[in-house]
Amino acid sequence: TGYRVQHNFSRGPAKGGLRYSPAVDLDEVRALAMWMTWKCSLLDLPYGGAKGGITIDPRNYSAAELGRVTRRYTSEILPIIGPERDIPAPDIGTDERTMAWMMDTYSVNVGYTVPAVVTGKPVSVGGSLGRASATSKGVVAIALAALAHRGLAPAQTTAAVQAFGKVGAGAALYLAEAGVKVTAVADQYGAVHNGSGLDIPALQGHVAATGSVTGFAGADPLEAADLLELDVDLLVPAAVEGVLNESNAHRIKAGIIV
Repeated sequence: TGYRVQHNFSRGPAKGGLRYSPAVDLDEVRALAMWMTWKCSLLDLPYGGAKGGITIDPRNYSAAELGRVTRRYTSEILPIIGPERDIPAPDIGTDERTMAWMMDTYSVNVGYTVPAVVTGKPVSVGGSLGRASATSKGVVAIALAALAHRGLAPAQTTAAVQAFGKVGAGAALYLAEAGVKVTAVADQYGAVHNGSGLDIPALQGHVAATGSVTGFAGADPLEAADLLELDVDLLVPAAVEGVLNESNAHRIKAGIIV
């Protein structure tokens, strides 16, 4: 089942990601579309808010199958998207290849190439340099500003990053490069912890080779849920929404959450 929700067009064409996850439902997509309206408005960007999703676990399907699903979804929502109407982007479970499929399907139907129908495309078909790392860099820029506001020097602070995907892996790396001691990271399979600070480039190499942070030789295993409650200065929840909630909020020790 696929969804596309357009929340508001007042400030310009709607803008919002496309999520592939087993948890996708209409209420989640509606809420995310509304948040996109607020985000664009608060930053004074000339866009409205939208969001899309398909209820599917992409890990269970081949690239060819995901390509067919994406193209059929794009064909179904074709009448309501476009550079002046609604511009999808990658989100959880989707990437630049997904956006290339969407762009191609849209372009085939209108009869000419339309790179502006999506963002997050490969650079080779009109994507923007730096797009892949932009969210991670934004998270770290805000985190460092928050630390400075608290009078904390990066070298004196610790951080935990929940998720090690498109946003989390980059955020962990940029935090470490700024001098912050990243003591724990998690992904969907588990978490790892090293009180002296993780070697993030080495961890990225481990993930590239094995597909998960678990089993990393430079750290001890940790329950993924426990990462959120570690005694660190900075907590970055970089996966799905709702991980901080009424069941664990009172146990969160981090003074800054980004």
